[in-house]
Amino acid sequence: MGKDMTLIAEGLQFPEGPIWLRDGRVLVVEIKSGTLATVSPDGTVTRVATTGGGPNGAAVGPDGKVYVCNNGGFEWYEIEGIVAPGPQPADYIGGRIQRVDIDTGQVEDVYTECGGNPLRGPNDIVFDAQGGFYFTDLGKSRARDQDKAGVYYATTDGSLVTEIVYGLDHANGIALSPDGSRLYAAETITGRVWAWDIESPGVFKPPTTFGPGTLLYSFDGYQLLDSMAVDADGNVCVATLVTGCVSVISPDGKLLDQYVVPEPDTFVTNVCFGGDDYRTAFITSSGRGLLYKMEWPRPGLELNYEI
Repeated sequence: MGKDMTLIAEGLQFPEGPIWLRDGRVLVVEIKSGTLATVSPDGTVTRVATTGGGPNGAAVGPDGKVYVCNNGGFEWYEIEGIVAPGPQPADYIGGRIQRVDIDTGQVEDVYTECGGNPLRGPNDIVFDAQGGFYFTDLGKSRARDQDKAGVYYATTDGSLVTEIVYGLDHANGIALSPDGSRLYAAETITGRVWAWDIESPGVFKPPTTFGPGTLLYSFDGYQLLDSMAVDADGNVCVATLVTGCVSVISPDGKLLDQYVVPEPDTFVTNVCFGGDDYRTAFITSSGRGLLYKMEWPRPGLELNYEI
């Protein structure tokens, strides 16, 4: 069920969206406080930007800036020592894609709508080799209703954002295969990982089965899904809520392993790879405000852009 994990930082404000930086630090978003922070190898936490709302997934773009999916914010609860996000808050700022300079702390909005429809709760993001990015919009929940979710493609200059898939159920994590020919996305509530073959940037080949895409894997029981990364072998490594682990799914749809965090946490939300040969996995245990690292059994996938 797992390998040894080492705690490297605590006291984070619902960390997510980890990015390994070449100087050895790890950048995380802090959804609860609306901030971005770096974690040094010795565990020192430094806040580097304030986005407001709820910064969620994050990725480095071709310009060296960090692009953030801001979900607009949550109501927050604490349940037996674990912090939990809730519905759309009274001070909801709207969904947006933001560009952040982590050296200066400057934050700017790149997109707040698509085709005249406001973004509701952008969640996770991945860049392709052409410099564009795919992102999910999970939507927001309210007392009596909730938004449908979708997958989008956009460019960094603010000139193009397009809806590719709409009507998903809480679309969350998103990642590309090593050769960039396939996109994966996770649905939180259904526990499903979907795949799409890419025809050209932002364009999918028509699905060959009934459904929004090709079903890669469907989890048994009540296992909810969050964000993800892909390793160098093409395995999809998806954070699995409730179970409190990172699940590894092969490209042909087999569950290979589940790595559970040492201190139980319903909200294990994301993983990224870095270090020598990308053999170190960094895992966010958001409900407890922790960041772990562990030696991964395979090299992680080097992303298209790093800083």
